[in-house]
Amino acid sequence: MLHRRNKDTLKIARLITEACKKARQETQTAPEPEMTQPIKWPVSCTVGPGLEGAIACETKIGYVNGTKGWLIYRGYDIFELSAKCTFEEVSYLLLHGDLPTKSQLKEYNKKLVKARTLNNTMRLLMSYPIEGMNAMSALRLGTNLMRYELTYIDGVTYKPDLSRVIGSDEDSIPMETKPMGEKDAIYGFKKSKTDKGKFRNIEPNLHAGADIESCYHLIAGVATVAAAVARLKQGKLPIEPDPKLSHAANFLYMMNGRVPTPLEERVMDVALILHADHGMNASTFASMVVASTLSDMYFSVGSGIAALNGPLHGGANEQVLYMLEEIGSVKKVEKWVKKAIKSKQKVMGFGHRVYKSYDPRARVLAPLAEYMAKNSPENRELFGIAQALEKEVLASIDKEKKIFPNVDFYSGIVYACMGIQPDMFTPIFAVSRVAGWTARVLEYMENNRIFRPRAMYIGQFDRELKPIAKRT
Repeated sequence: MLHRRNKDTLKIARLITEACKKARQETQTAPEPEMTQPIKWPVSCTVGPGLEGAIACETKIGYVNGTKGWLIYRGYDIFELSAKCTFEEVSYLLLHGDLPTKSQLKEYNKKLVKARTLNNTMRLLMSYPIEGMNAMSALRLGTNLMRYELTYIDGVTYKPDLSRVIGSDEDSIPMETKPMGEKDAIYGFKKSKTDKGKFRNIEPNLHAGADIESCYHLIAGVATVAAAVARLKQGKLPIEPDPKLSHAANFLYMMNGRVPTPLEERVMDVALILHADHGMNASTFASMVVASTLSDMYFSVGSGIAALNGPLHGGANEQVLYMLEEIGSVKKVEKWVKKAIKSKQKVMGFGHRVYKSYDPRARVLAPLAEYMAKNSPENRELFGIAQALEKEVLASIDKEKKIFPNVDFYSGIVYACMGIQPDMFTPIFAVSRVAGWTARVLEYMENNRIFRPRAMYIGQFDRELKPIAKRT
């Protein structure tokens, strides 16, 4: 595993440290007591549309404090992780609860190196018209093809062992009354020692798709698939991973066809760390809902990719780049903002469902974008427009609304500086977030309860059923 250091990478660490100091000066030091303690079921909470405010589970993986602008992974501040760790270390942390030792990291990296090679998946992916597909659709297809290559659950002889799950739909009874968490309705992903013996023609290297090995395969493999999608959409052949490169460097290498500079490698590493987990967001929740039915990890991640594809979740950084290009120059920013506010046009990259203060990820990405853009006249101009736009928007909007740049505002500029096409920005999000998806699924499955909220019925009763001839 190669993580190269030079003056640029040391500068990146200093920039993140400076962002950390500024953030800590502007935020308080105490977490929310009501959101950081064990749950005593049943819990009372105020729930809004879209389950806003609902408490679905406990977690030790990540904590977001939107009022103070905090993002915590397993007890570690996102600034420290970004400045001092690699994505390999952070993904291991999310999955296992602790940062790896030197020997653990070496063993983990061996697994990732092996899992990056997906010969059958690449062969099948190339048989589809990827060049004409949405990149996220192609990425989701790729995870299904990985499922076919790496697990035995798509085999025609495979049937789930229902005796290990439930004998009847006993989960539905308590869920229709009070969700007390009945202990005999707790099920999880458990690797059966006898599974493979029940099916003929099962290759020994295949697995059930619902264990820690599946997480390793997906963290490594989704990056390989995303890079292949980028190549195929440009009419180029996928590139084999290099076992000597880090996860971030390999991703850029497989996508761009050249070994990245130490600066590009480190900045991509930081970007992947920043996006790895973010509470019970829509794509994480989608993954957990699918997993709660005792489906497998590949389908769960596929549902996360599908949710991330929605314009209200992923893809805003792509739109930010187009918006900056539309504005055209720093001189036009003030006029553009006034027009946008008057017409109630959404300014992309501002505001967040959770953050009511400056997004800590944007605090890190802004100086990185500036540093990356300094050697490119075109991107330097884009960054200048973004800076002016941030200043103008914050000055124009009522401070009580507390709207600040989010993670998407500067990340697009960062990716553009690496020569990445805008339609690959959201797949990069997925390449990172797969670590959070798999970690959250594994944790939830330890005390699984199938998700089963209710809807308030506001329809009619006692309607007369008319023969078809008399219906209007």
